[in-house]
Amino acid sequence: MVKYEIVIGLEVHVQLKTESKLFCGCSTEFGAEPNTHTCPVCEGLPGALPVLNKKAVEFAVRTALALNCRVNEYAKFDRKNYFYPDLPKNYQTSQKDMPFAEHGFLEIGEPGKSRNIGITRAHVEEDAGKLIHAGVSGQIGEAEESLVDLNRTGIPLLEIVSEPDIRSSAEAYEYLGSLKSILQYIGISDCDMEKGSLRCDANISLRPFGQKELNPKVEIKNLNSFKNVKDALDYETARQTACLDTGEKTYQETRLFTAEKGVTTQMRSKEEANDYRYFPEPDLVVNHITPAYIEEVKKGLVELPSARKKRFVERYKIPEYDAGVLTAAKATADYFERCTALHNGYKALSNLVMGELAGFLKATGKEITESPVTPENLVKLVKLMENNTVSSKIAKVVFEEMYKKGTDPEKIVKEKGLVQITDTNMINSIVEKVIANNIKSVEQYKAGKTEVLGFLVGQVMKESQGKANPGMANKVLKEKLQ
Repeated sequence: MVKYEIVIGLEVHVQLKTESKLFCGCSTEFGAEPNTHTCPVCEGLPGALPVLNKKAVEFAVRTALALNCRVNEYAKFDRKNYFYPDLPKNYQTSQKDMPFAEHGFLEIGEPGKSRNIGITRAHVEEDAGKLIHAGVSGQIGEAEESLVDLNRTGIPLLEIVSEPDIRSSAEAYEYLGSLKSILQYIGISDCDMEKGSLRCDANISLRPFGQKELNPKVEIKNLNSFKNVKDALDYETARQTACLDTGEKTYQETRLFTAEKGVTTQMRSKEEANDYRYFPEPDLVVNHITPAYIEEVKKGLVELPSARKKRFVERYKIPEYDAGVLTAAKATADYFERCTALHNGYKALSNLVMGELAGFLKATGKEITESPVTPENLVKLVKLMENNTVSSKIAKVVFEEMYKKGTDPEKIVKEKGLVQITDTNMINSIVEKVIANNIKSVEQYKAGKTEVLGFLVGQVMKESQGKANPGMANKVLKEKLQ
């Protein structure tokens, strides 16, 4: 019996897809030589003054609208004071009491079973630099020395803080997936966790069912994948459950997750907000977000994943599952709709995009925007299947060739002689040969073991090198056996 309610809140840091940093003109390009994208502003040199990136403000408002948040009329920046080697100013320019957006929500769950996860706030802040810990493990505790790269210092981040409404690691995983999809749709970030474009800290506590007060929360850091978020929350749930079962008191702290071992370890006792000594940033004016500006940003919003999924189900008559897979990533949904603009075989197109195409893309490490198979050629393959030129089995062979060479499927079928056999006399001949070579199976079928028919159809397909029409093979076999 489960005795405790899990209470989870997530803090997601998203790198905004701007060309320059938040308060200076330095490039945000990833992968440059260390300390080559810096200037007096992001290095924190005396006398250097910040200038706010207008695009970052637009992205913050765009996100607020997509997450059903209230956009605050006035938003200001604050100095969050702490000392660390990757923070040259010894403070981070962030937002405390007047963020750009507050009080939103994100819906998770299937239709009819969905619920809203509250969004507390979304605020803009600058990123810190990157510490490189020299040593075998790359961990700070085992490093011989640490190096500082300030290229990332000052890159614009949007921190999206959820309410403690999440009740399981599975819900946390789903929330992150939905949030990532929305952010990619509206074009504010590529959300590439490997490049640090999306990072997540998880807060978790447990309490007895029925208790209203929250117990001290544990913040988990070093979560660089959705799987790690789920695994860390599962471990921490078990650890805190054991503490509560034995009467051990839990307390507020920050812990690190080590993916290789699947455990969290204490990093430090958690600071309170007053430890950061926030005060208004004197070098930046308060931002006035007018209703006219909000309307201007709203006009540029695209159709969001949930709305697009619903439209796919209604317009293309495909299952909820298919629509969910196809609309999870905007590029995939765009590719599918390029196909549907050319042909109305919606389910067949959906199957190929989710099956063969997705499988080959994953195996070759490509994005769908890099697919060698164009929507035009995918549609041609569907038409070849529909008019019985190729069987579904042969279509897989044709698709593989299409993916490897980017070739027209009609050309592949013609050159390799893969046209489906629909001639009744030819199929009759193949069926008679299969019956003659599988006397035992034929006797089993006649004795009432009808499932043997599937085996015999398979033998017909094998004998015809996959070119026989399966429906015709099935029909002729039944006639011959009876």
